[in-house]
Amino acid sequence: MQAVEVLVPGVSTVTRYIRYYALYAALAAHAAERNLDGEACRRLLRRSEVIMAATHLGIPVETPPGPAHGIDRVRAFNGERLDVARGASDGQTSYSPRPWGFWAQYGGPSTVLGTVVLENGALRPGRHPCPSEVRELFDPLFSRTETDSLSAQDLAELGDLALSSECRPEVPWMRDLFTASRIGLHDPDQWEADDRIRRATLRILARSVELHGTDGGSFEEMLRSAVAFDDQIDRDPVLSSIEQSQGWRGVLLRHYSVGAWRRLWAALVTSMGSEDGEADRTREELRDWLADQVEDVTVAKALDGLQPLQDGSGHPHPRERQLLDGDRRAPLTNIKLLLVGGMRSRGLSGIALKTFLGPRRRGRGEILDPTWVHLLTEEYRGRSLKDLAARLADDMLAQAMRVARAKMRIDPVTQRLRLFSRVHERNDRFFKTSDEGDGDVGTRIEQLGGFAVQLGLLRTDDKGWAVSDEARTVLGLTA
Repeated sequence: MQAVEVLVPGVSTVTRYIRYYALYAALAAHAAERNLDGEACRRLLRRSEVIMAATHLGIPVETPPGPAHGIDRVRAFNGERLDVARGASDGQTSYSPRPWGFWAQYGGPSTVLGTVVLENGALRPGRHPCPSEVRELFDPLFSRTETDSLSAQDLAELGDLALSSECRPEVPWMRDLFTASRIGLHDPDQWEADDRIRRATLRILARSVELHGTDGGSFEEMLRSAVAFDDQIDRDPVLSSIEQSQGWRGVLLRHYSVGAWRRLWAALVTSMGSEDGEADRTREELRDWLADQVEDVTVAKALDGLQPLQDGSGHPHPRERQLLDGDRRAPLTNIKLLLVGGMRSRGLSGIALKTFLGPRRRGRGEILDPTWVHLLTEEYRGRSLKDLAARLADDMLAQAMRVARAKMRIDPVTQRLRLFSRVHERNDRFFKTSDEGDGDVGTRIEQLGGFAVQLGLLRTDDKGWAVSDEARTVLGLTA
């Protein structure tokens, strides 16, 4: 995730709409003009978010680019009139229990993008101040926030705020910021490092869409096809010219190991019973359960069965994809993915290896990382894969307990230590309070792809995804 943070600055897994970046930029300009302090900014922001969501109440949620933030909760405050005051009030019953609403999701990315800064808790314009035409879109919204309730007609008059509206004055400005360009031209000397890196990732994604947009996969799968496997990363004149292509190779290959650990741990937890049940498990029972899920072959034979992992030039074969074509939740599948990751720690080089291993690597690697897996498999090479699986069960349980202890806090109500964990140990037996999630960690590529669509850089038709003519120009995709 540290590598993803570097490669996709200004985007997070919970930022979905370009218009909300524009909303907060316009709000910052409005607040600066009126010298609003932090609390006044917060009141304005909460009321603005309620009203903006309410403008979508008559629009089907599946309408592109999607439903406004908070719309489900805002429905409860819309009767004959929209109760803005009650909907924007603080607390669990409001449109958002978070004091700063959805700014909590967009605040960091907006600051990185340079559209907003915080000064003494108040929103103020960043290094890229909001253009007048974008401010004009939101001025009617801000003026309505002074009213405690709005009629259906009031909301209809704010229809241009809807995400699906054809009125999109923020698009040219935001397109320039995301692509680090001005009027379609990129001068690297005019932009900061984050801007140039974000542009590079957008170029890689757009080129991946050009090459694999008709394959039928997600944006992330297109990116994998272009840079993670085989030699297209060197053969293609665009991809080979972008340093971050190798960084994405390392990130995407490491992502397989991260996902494998998540699914393996989720499967182990699923085998446990609850605190009140009879299926709590001893450590030995959990070791045996995981060992029973794998083949009785030596680790050396299992490693040999996963070869070859790369071609003669050192480019990775798509072994991870082949493994996931089977049962992705099967413990054996995920143990094999970990073995592949361990071998990748010795097969990659340069920037790809650096991002694959991550910035916190020490001599023997961090616990459970690919270097650690490689060293463990070397230790177990002559032993059964079942023995290795049992060892992995031990290590996952130990790591889970370490993480839980690190997160332990004093409950402010009971004044007792509280353990934030779904898995607990009592009298040498393990039980769960709930199952663990096994979904993949986000790489932010899907969010970036969604922004590219909203900015007119990517489009879809009956053949799949393609890049727009404007994208080819502004992103320099012509070799």
